[in-house]
Amino acid sequence: MKHKIVTFGEVLMRLSPANYRTLQQSKELEFFFGGTELNVAASLSTMGCDVKHVSTVSNDFVGESAISYIKSFGVDTSFIQKNDSPLGLYFLEVGSAIRSSRITYNRLNGSFANIIPSEINWNEILDNCNYFHWTGITPGISENAYEALKTALIEANKKGIQITADPAYRSNLWKYGKNGHEVLKELVSYSTIFIGGVNEINEILATDFSSDKAGFIEASKTLMQQIPSIKKVFDKVRIGHSATNQSTKGRAWVNETYIETNELAIENVVDRIGTGDAYAAGLIYGLIHYTDQEALDFANAACAIKHTILGDINLATANDISEIVNGNLGGRIKR
Repeated sequence: MKHKIVTFGEVLMRLSPANYRTLQQSKELEFFFGGTELNVAASLSTMGCDVKHVSTVSNDFVGESAISYIKSFGVDTSFIQKNDSPLGLYFLEVGSAIRSSRITYNRLNGSFANIIPSEINWNEILDNCNYFHWTGITPGISENAYEALKTALIEANKKGIQITADPAYRSNLWKYGKNGHEVLKELVSYSTIFIGGVNEINEILATDFSSDKAGFIEASKTLMQQIPSIKKVFDKVRIGHSATNQSTKGRAWVNETYIETNELAIENVVDRIGTGDAYAAGLIYGLIHYTDQEALDFANAACAIKHTILGDINLATANDISEIVNGNLGGRIKR
């Protein structure tokens, strides 16, 4: 039986020079559609899950192209609205070696920022849903997006749905008057699974836990004490050697127990965008199918393999990811 998952968040167009060029060097730009929650949705659908993505896009050929792209992954787009504001954009210069990647966004007056909460039928959308996934980016974009998300979380709680929260705080958002830290703490209180680490917990709770193992355990315990709805904490740890040489591992605090994965090295990074979303999708898939330790291993492998795939979305299948989990790291040709 397929498990039903709902994601809610912005659809963005990414514009990027090819071949590690800077924008100043380029006369042409590649484009991709993405957005953190959409990336999770498309990855889960690729792995065989039944996924709906809820959003708003521009009422023009750009929005239509975005919807067609989302459909190509098998994601249900029935509840994507349209309005007359433009689709959100971001520009990416891909770094290499010691040169960092750079991103700038144009999203605060886009179509998703102007979503109309009252036009979203969350009761229908969440019917027979198993998981609902959200991130801290969505409520930072606009008050309308915040209100729509809060309504979704209240409805999901009524239905007993597992709610995965990736409450990343983005200081370049939150321009409409609300305190981002307070809002994220409020919304996390409706959630059951926390995808984040010490930095995210410190942002929400105004604490100063260290990022080592002991600090992560104490931060997780404190989060669960202050927000009892959270039952599990899963963290992605990145070790950056350079822009094109990264390592990842996962750690978690579940059932009063600390667990972690082995470290996976990616020595020739193709694209770092969406790697955290690949981790979240891998984790949700893993929690549906495996034990907590196996889910964590699967999430870390999903994150690692995404570094080798161009674009915002992890195109790896569940079998591809399982091979990484099982130690097939040689990259040999499959015939």
